[in-house]
Amino acid sequence: MIPGPDCFQSTGSVYGQTSGLWPRPPDATHPPVFFCRVIHAYPHDPNAFTQGLVFEDGYFFEGTGLKGQSSLRKIIPETGRIVKIKSLPPRYFGEGVTVFNDRLIQLTWKSKVGFVYNKQSFETMNTFLWPGEGWGITTDNDHLIVSDGSDRLYFLDPETFTVSHTIRIRDPNGPVVRLNELEFVEGYILANIWHTDRIAVIVPETGRVAAWIALDGLRKGPRRGVANGIAYDRKGGRLFVTGKRWPDLFEVVLISDQ
Repeated sequence: MIPGPDCFQSTGSVYGQTSGLWPRPPDATHPPVFFCRVIHAYPHDPNAFTQGLVFEDGYFFEGTGLKGQSSLRKIIPETGRIVKIKSLPPRYFGEGVTVFNDRLIQLTWKSKVGFVYNKQSFETMNTFLWPGEGWGITTDNDHLIVSDGSDRLYFLDPETFTVSHTIRIRDPNGPVVRLNELEFVEGYILANIWHTDRIAVIVPETGRVAAWIALDGLRKGPRRGVANGIAYDRKGGRLFVTGKRWPDLFEVVLISDQ
């Protein structure tokens, strides 16, 4: 049965804002585990090696990877139809994608370069140097936040792309590594953990993991890769997840383990 709104209204607040997403407030001392209940499945290109996902202006913007197959896409959610696509040069392995104002920003894996596009036309406006590996990217509206596969997240100036500060990600068991695709949601950073079906919910001020989201049961079928791809509809309060070569993209609500 699909839960009603009372199943995912928070009794607490997230950095001064009432949260409509969390079943109960995340707690970095005793991180809860939230499970996903699917409320809608959207079609998704089963050949898309998903590296980044954003919901903006009623569309999904998706970055895909693999050399010779990497792209940037604009997608109609209801049909999965790609209405705009830009292929990266074959030498680049595309990674995470985010939107900052009127720009789309896309990382590459090991090429030490990122691309800045016009959000409407996909025209390349600029490139920037990134000294390490590029994995995931999101924004808190003040900074770009980048992962490189380690236990660190890097906060960048969105104009100069210089690093302002870093945080190291920890849960009660120690460092959390392989931080991959990122999304900023209601004051927290959500991070897919590479080679798992888990999402870490991270406190940006401290780097502590405040909760885990389990994507158990969403990955089915021999061709489906690992979970990767988180998007959030800020206006509608909707959370979306998918994975590499998944034929579905899911809108989910979070259910508490307690």
